This record gives sequence, structure tokens and C-alpha cells, in this order.
Amino acid sequence: MKYLGIDYGEKNVGIAVSDDGGNLAFAKTVLHNGKQLLESILKICLEEKIEVVVLGESFNFSGEPNFIMKDILRFKTDLERNNLIVHLEPEFLTSAEAERIQGKSDKIDASAAALILTSYLDKKRKI
Repeated sequence: MKYLGIDYGEKNVGIAVSDDGGNLAFAKTVLHNGKQLLESILKICLEEKIEVVVLGESFNFSGEPNFIMKDILRFKTDLERNNLIVHLEPEFLTSAEAERIQGKSDKIDASAAALILTSYLDKKRKI
């Protein structure tokens, strides 16, 4: 089974994909968060034969949903309306962690998506 990880941001959306066995996550690309976002992600899902999407849940330091969570939940619904299975995975400071690991880059959001997807896959293996 192949998975797609998403780090949803106000301006940019990081995308990661897993290997065919759903064991490893790889940063793929960063998309602009605009009118073509859903279409672009659906195209990636078709090309990569994605079966499940893992979407990062965004919380603040108090553990409460960030301002962007309403947009994330709306986007989750849009993905589900297109027959995708979507799981939410809590994420906290993944962009900062990605930058710490690789340094500043225009692919930080894709690396953050890979961290979100890795977290989900790791938990799934423990079940």
C-alpha cells in the first residue's frame, strides 16, 4: 500500500510519498496553496497509485487546534469527496525539525510532510 503525506500550510503545501510497501517516506514536492491544489494532489495520487492520505493536524503549544485547522479539516473533506481515505496525524514543529535536519531549503515543507508521514507509518507498524 502506498501513502501520501501532506503538510498543509497557508501558502505552501508539502507533499511526501511512501514506498510501495508503506515503510519509508520520501519528500516529493512543495505545491502552492491555491485554486489548483486539490487538482494537483489528485493528479499525484493517480500517478503514484496512492491509496491513503495522511494529513498533518496542526496544534499550538497548548495542544489546541491552530488557526489553520479549519482549513485542514475542510481540505480533508475535499479529499474524501474524491474517494480518498484520509487519516489525520498530529504534527508539531515539523517544519522546524525538517530545517534542523537539512538546513534551509525550498523543500522544507516537503520534508515536513515526510516527517508527518513517517510518524504515521511508525505508529501503524506498532499496532
